[in-house]
Amino acid sequence: MVDKEKFREKIVQSASEIFSRYGFKKTTMEEIAAALNKGKSSIYYYFKSKEEIFEAVVDHEAQMLKNELSKVVKSTDDPEHILRRYVKVRIRSFEKLSNYYNAIFNRDLDHFDFINKQREKYDLMEIAFLRYLLWRGVRSGHFNLENTGLAALAVQTALKGMELPLFWQKRNYGLDTRLDATIDILFYGIVRKL
Repeated sequence: MVDKEKFREKIVQSASEIFSRYGFKKTTMEEIAAALNKGKSSIYYYFKSKEEIFEAVVDHEAQMLKNELSKVVKSTDDPEHILRRYVKVRIRSFEKLSNYYNAIFNRDLDHFDFINKQREKYDLMEIAFLRYLLWRGVRSGHFNLENTGLAALAVQTALKGMELPLFWQKRNYGLDTRLDATIDILFYGIVRKL
């Protein structure tokens, strides 16, 4: 007897790899079923459609991202170090969680209601994490901010602006070097204090 929940997870894991490789549009139910050595009807027993599978994949990857970022946020290092790690873990996670990244940032998927809900949940989660990190930094004397909510929005905007260039443009410098330089500018600015 097949454990329904375990097989459902197996479908999500296989579909995740296939969606990552071919994208949502080019992936078929036949490919997902073939990867599991099952017929299409077996997959339809667990999921009504390819969209429902993709939603499950995106939910799974969203939870993975939340878990990774939560670990960083809960660490006891100094706030500057935590914020640096947060940025790096976030970028590295998006590299690994390509389905979630596509769901959040691919405008071709706007017609799915669950995508818009995922985007809203992601933005709220990230603002909450950043606001908490910045508040901890202000409280400990590491950061000099008057409005942590506005600062969290600014950091999130900067992070979103970094994503495409970091993933798509291969430059003379490695990803970590580019991230460190960007974080330094984000933290310290470019204007010399007199």
